[in-house]
Amino acid sequence: GTRSAVLNTEARTVEADVLSRRCVMMRLADFSYEQYQKALRQSAGAVVIILPRSISSVPQDVVRQFMEIEPEMLAMETIVPVYFAVEDEELLSIYEQTRAASASQGSASAAEVLLHTATANGFQMVTSGAQSKAINDWLIPSVEGRLTGLGGEDLPTVVIVAHYDSFGVAPWLSHGADSNGSGISVLLELARLFSRLYTYRRTHAAYNLLFFASGGGKFNYQGTKRWLEDNLDHTDSSLLQDNVAFVLCLDTLGRGNSLHLHVSKPPKEGTLQHAFLRELEMVVASQFPEVKFSMVHKKINLAEDMLAWEHERFAIRRLPAFTISHLESHRDSLRNSIMDRRARIDTKALTRNTRIIAEALTRVIYNLTDKGAPADLQIFTDQMQIQQEQIESVMDWLSSQPRAAQLIDKDSTFLNTLEYYMGRYLKDVKQHHVKADKRDPEFVFYDQLKQVMNAYRVKPAIFDLLLAVCIAAYLGVAYVAVQHFGLLYKMIQRLSLKTKQQ
Repeated sequence: GTRSAVLNTEARTVEADVLSRRCVMMRLADFSYEQYQKALRQSAGAVVIILPRSISSVPQDVVRQFMEIEPEMLAMETIVPVYFAVEDEELLSIYEQTRAASASQGSASAAEVLLHTATANGFQMVTSGAQSKAINDWLIPSVEGRLTGLGGEDLPTVVIVAHYDSFGVAPWLSHGADSNGSGISVLLELARLFSRLYTYRRTHAAYNLLFFASGGGKFNYQGTKRWLEDNLDHTDSSLLQDNVAFVLCLDTLGRGNSLHLHVSKPPKEGTLQHAFLRELEMVVASQFPEVKFSMVHKKINLAEDMLAWEHERFAIRRLPAFTISHLESHRDSLRNSIMDRRARIDTKALTRNTRIIAEALTRVIYNLTDKGAPADLQIFTDQMQIQQEQIESVMDWLSSQPRAAQLIDKDSTFLNTLEYYMGRYLKDVKQHHVKADKRDPEFVFYDQLKQVMNAYRVKPAIFDLLLAVCIAAYLGVAYVAVQHFGLLYKMIQRLSLKTKQQ
């Protein structure tokens, strides 16, 4: 990406032949990687990409193309500042006028081009903020809570995890509806359901449930990494140190008719994680035949800088873990895109996936299959049914705000609301903080993520030049005229004098 932020340069669109030291404006509908590269190759002063007010109004092929380009834009380091702005009437007016001025440069007649350039109105794009600087004291918060099982202290623990942060090429526009607002919404609904089951002694299971809404998921799962270190290396007793049955990570569950259980190592028969896999298969086959379910096995590649899924953080510490998602590959561009908005969420699919996970998890925890419960038994019905309206409201809340890790600290409204919501259903709810290692940080945040850009209507620089030429020409003509007038006056005086003498 870029760390540059300040600009003071004239606006152009990609139709212009010369983009050097110009602020290049382009709309998302007309955006292409080739045009973006053209601006960078010509050392543009800045690039402004104009986004529509509603992403749902953009054709799907345009959205898909941009999502495929986003990783390239993030991976490419450039000194050219890149801005994203949401369109309005004034911005579109500036764009259209700039586009008309830029397109006219391709006219056949050089005189016409010169005349149009001199007379057209242009725009000077200016930001007044400071240059971006590295933040040395960043902090990533996470939230944990638990439900204690019935029957003593040495009980197996099921850990349910979802990262809350979003990611994209522009942090302030990263709303992360599917990745991973959907995962958090499922985690919160599971917390609500099992808190009710754990309220009554008759339905209080002999399992501890540990819920963890992790931060820094988009930065190689830093919140989970430090949480594991603190619980496994720096304390004498924790639920993670004792008997962990398995860790279930929730990621991108908001659409589609498929579910995939991603594992680093296939579970062995007789283990609780294998039982959960079998229960998932049985619930899908008997109650939701329209859903395609599969297990995806991918070994952890420690040579790569970034882990594929959150469960790999637990697997590295030899804890049995897997991730459930509707995506078959971790490389899907949806996971890191500003195009991941609320309109892309299928609430019915999200509610269905929540029910599949809740049913399978309940069957494992209460050992219902071994007790003879039929495969098509629906557990969450009537008073215990999964509430689609509540899932919708949670998704609306999550996707209404950017949740990039750079924007969320321990005092943010989002985090306080999340902590409050988890506190309604769970016990011992608290924050866990990851602080930067100032000597050797694993990643660096920068400030100046949002700037105000002013557009000043100006005449182009060549207008001043032509105006100066015209003034010089006028003064030259006036000077010559005065000189000629003086000579003519002298000649008339001489003729008058001769006439008098005669």
